[in-house]
Amino acid sequence: MLDGKRILVTQADAFMGPTLCKVLSARGAEVIADHGALHDRTEVDALLARVGALDVLVANLAIAAPATAVDQVADEEWESVFNALVHPLPRLARAAVPAMKARGKGRILVMGSASALRGMKRTSTYSAARGAQLAWTQAVGVELAPAGIQVNAIAQNFVENPTYFPPEVQADPRFQARLAREVPLGRLVHADEDAEFAAYLCSDAAACFVGQVFPVCGGWVAR
Repeated sequence: MLDGKRILVTQADAFMGPTLCKVLSARGAEVIADHGALHDRTEVDALLARVGALDVLVANLAIAAPATAVDQVADEEWESVFNALVHPLPRLARAAVPAMKARGKGRILVMGSASALRGMKRTSTYSAARGAQLAWTQAVGVELAPAGIQVNAIAQNFVENPTYFPPEVQADPRFQARLAREVPLGRLVHADEDAEFAAYLCSDAAACFVGQVFPVCGGWVAR
C-alpha cells in the first residue's frame, strides 16, 4: 500500500506516533520518526532540511490537555496550547509543500481530535486549538488539491494511545463507566484500527479526499 513512500511522523513518541510508525512501516513506508516539539520555526526548518523530500507528512501533535474552567484560563495557557498544537502546522507546510508542489503530488495528514466536534466542559483552550487544526485542514485542503496534494485530518477520541488513554486511565472504573455511557461502540477504538485508516489516507488509493475531517471515535460525536 505504501511501498517506497517517505513519511515523516512528528512527535512520534506521543499520541498516535508509536502505532502510526509501526503500521506505516509494516505497509512498506520509509518512516522518519521525529520526537521534537516543533515549538520553534527554526526547529521545523532544520527538521525538513535534514529529512529532505517527503511523500507524506503526518502532523501528529499532542499535549496533556488542560482542564481549566473558562473564566480561569490564563493567557499563558491559551498561548502554550496553540503553540503546541496549531503553530507547527503552517511552519511544517512552508517547509514541506514546495517540494510536493514541484513533484505534483503529496499528502498531509493531521492527527486531530473530535473534541473540536462536540462540546466538553473545561476544555475551551484544548478544543479551540483542535478546532483550529481542523479548520486549517479544510482550508489548506482545497487550496492544495489542484497541485496534486491531498490534505485531510482524523478527528479522534476514545482511541487507545499513551497520551490521553494510558493503561491506568483505562483501568479506572470511573473511566469504564464513562466509556459505556458515552461511546456507542462500547469500547476504545484500537490504536491499530486508527493507524490502519491513517495508512489508507496516506496511500494512493485515497487520492479523492480533499480537506476532509474524518471522525474516529466509536460514534461519540453522533450522540
